[in-house]
Amino acid sequence: MSGDIDALLRVTSPTYRGDGPPDIAFGITESPIGPLVVAVTGRGVLSCSFDDEHAVFERISRNVGTYIGPDPRRLDPVRREIDAYFAGRLRAFTTPVDLQLATPFARTVLQMLTAVPYRTTTTHGEIAERIGRPRALRAVGNALVVNPVCVIVPCHRAVEGAEALGGYAGGVAAKEYLLRLEGVG
Repeated sequence: MSGDIDALLRVTSPTYRGDGPPDIAFGITESPIGPLVVAVTGRGVLSCSFDDEHAVFERISRNVGTYIGPDPRRLDPVRREIDAYFAGRLRAFTTPVDLQLATPFARTVLQMLTAVPYRTTTTHGEIAERIGRPRALRAVGNALVVNPVCVIVPCHRAVEGAEALGGYAGGVAAKEYLLRLEGVG
C-alpha cells in the first residue's frame, strides 16, 4: 500500500487500527489505462474505479463502510484477475461483485452486462429493452457511466449505438482500449 493511502486511512477513518483485517479491503492496482481503485467486501468487489482514490474512499466510507484499510490477502486475487485480463489471458472475471454502491436501477443495468460475452457489444437500447424499460435510454447510459466496478462489470461493452461508443467512467480512450483489447471492431 502506498504511503498516501495509509495516511488517508489514518486521517479519515475513525476506526482505522492498522492491524487486523479491515471490513473493506482498499488499495490501488495499476493497469495499462491508468490506476484503478479497488475495494473488496466480504460479498465481493465493491469498487474497481478510475476515480481519485480520495473520492472513492469517501464514497465507500459514507455509503458502506466502517473499517476500511489494506488487506493484500483479499485484494491480490482481484489484482491477479485484472492483470490477467489486461494480458489477454482472462475473458471472464470469476471474482464476485458487490453492487451496493449502485442504485437499484443501476444494479439491474449492470447485472445485465455480466451476460454480454467477451468480444461482443450491446447497445443502450438493447439493455433498456431487456430490463423492460425501452424508453430509459438516458437512464441506462447514466447507470453505465457511474458503474462502481468498471472493467470487472463490463460497461465498456455497452455502446450508445452502431455509430457512437457513448461515455465511459474511464473516458472514451479507455473504452476504445478495452474494446480493442477484446478484439471488438
